[in-house]
Amino acid sequence: MNKKHIIYFFLFTCSILVFTSCKSKKRMLKNSSYQLEKPSNKIAAKYADEMEVSKSDIKNGKLYDFIDDWEGTKYQFGGLSKSGIDCSGLMFLIYQDVYDKKIPRMTSQQVEIIKRKYENQFKEGDLIFFDYDGKKFSHVGLYLQNGYYVHASTKRGVMIEKLQNPYTYKYFSRGGSVE
Repeated sequence: MNKKHIIYFFLFTCSILVFTSCKSKKRMLKNSSYQLEKPSNKIAAKYADEMEVSKSDIKNGKLYDFIDDWEGTKYQFGGLSKSGIDCSGLMFLIYQDVYDKKIPRMTSQQVEIIKRKYENQFKEGDLIFFDYDGKKFSHVGLYLQNGYYVHASTKRGVMIEKLQNPYTYKYFSRGGSVE
C-alpha cells in the first residue's frame, strides 16, 4: 500500500467509527428517553389515584400515555389493533412503542425471555404470567407499581388491575424482567 491508500484507509476507518458511535449514542438516548418523558398532570393524577400512589410516583409518561390511549380496547385473540388486541399483543406493542425493544409476539415465547424474580422484586416494565384453564403461561400482563399491572382482559379489554385480586391471583404463575 502506498501512502495515499493508507491515508484513505485511515480516514475511512475513522469515519466509520464516528458514524457508528453517533448512531449508537442516538439509539441509547432514544431507548432511555421513555424514562425522561414526564406524564401530563392529568395522566399522572388519573393513574396515581387508580394505583393508590403519589402523583410523583408516575414517572414514565410514555408508558402511561400508551396505557391511557389503549385502555378499554376490547380483547380479540390474535388482535393487534385498536379494534381488538390480545394480552401478548399488548405486551409486544408496549415494548415496541414505549421501550423501543422487540420481544416475541406470543406469550409462550415471551415467558422464555424473562429473568425470573420474586413478586416483591417486581419493577415497572416486568412481565407477569398466569396459568388460566390449566394452560401454562396462557396470559401475560405488564407490572406497573404498588401491586398493579396492565393487561388485556378477555371480558373487560385493556385495563389496570391489582395483582393480588383474589380471582386472578390464584392463576398467577411467575414474572420477571425482559432480558
